[in-house]
Amino acid sequence: MWQNTSVIDKMYKKLAIQVSLNGLSFAIFDTLTNKPIGLDKIPVTNFQINTKIESLFSEAFIKYPELKSGYDEVVIIHSNNLSTFVPNALFDEEYLGSYLQFNTKVFETDFFAFDQLPNYEMNNVYIPYVNMNNYFIDQFGAFDYRHANTILIEKLLDLSKNIDDRKMFVHVSETHFEIVVIQNQKLEFYNSFDYKTPEDFIYYILFTAEQLHLNPEHFKLELLGKINEESSLFQMAYKYVRNTSLMNVSFMFNSFTETQNREHFILLHS
Repeated sequence: MWQNTSVIDKMYKKLAIQVSLNGLSFAIFDTLTNKPIGLDKIPVTNFQINTKIESLFSEAFIKYPELKSGYDEVVIIHSNNLSTFVPNALFDEEYLGSYLQFNTKVFETDFFAFDQLPNYEMNNVYIPYVNMNNYFIDQFGAFDYRHANTILIEKLLDLSKNIDDRKMFVHVSETHFEIVVIQNQKLEFYNSFDYKTPEDFIYYILFTAEQLHLNPEHFKLELLGKINEESSLFQMAYKYVRNTSLMNVSFMFNSFTETQNREHFILLHS
């Protein structure tokens, strides 16, 4: 990870920015305590695929001067559904695009990247937002970047240690969601699905459960991301899966609410 190594200039602060087609959110960390001390969300409305990133984010950098403060570390988190996990035994850095062609449309001009998960002997292969990276190079000069689902999967696997029950996690974003099934630090299933309605949402959950022989009367479903108990997505899941709950995030000791910790789970673990 890029960092300021000069002791004299050290700020003891890290900036993490999570970017998606719906906007960006950012967190500021105290690197001495490794705890987040600031959190904010900046939506981008009326996004057009050919809109210049500069015009989308330049207002944010003016409105939020803390984005331009000095930091020892800067990490950009790419949030999209253009990723897939590959075990080390099947991984070859020369063929990144071939892993993605089974679950997304890829082009010869696409730039591919991968994150290593050394504790779990696998890699996350993905397509980052190259134009966003170029914009942040102009802003920060140097930074590290990772995919959002690398952080999500890594943290969920860490939390599953010594838990023998198979558990399904669903991480909800505005236009897509990830289904993750884990048992005692083993990733049994991961996929990302687009959705428009609560019916889309529950269809993919129940279809995945059926494929994995998970009984909706018995398996535990934990929801996180952009969701709460009042949302139509939660109500739909609760109707069809008996043991549905919001993920317990009480272990995240910080000044933010449980709702914020669930919605920004990935950002706050970056």
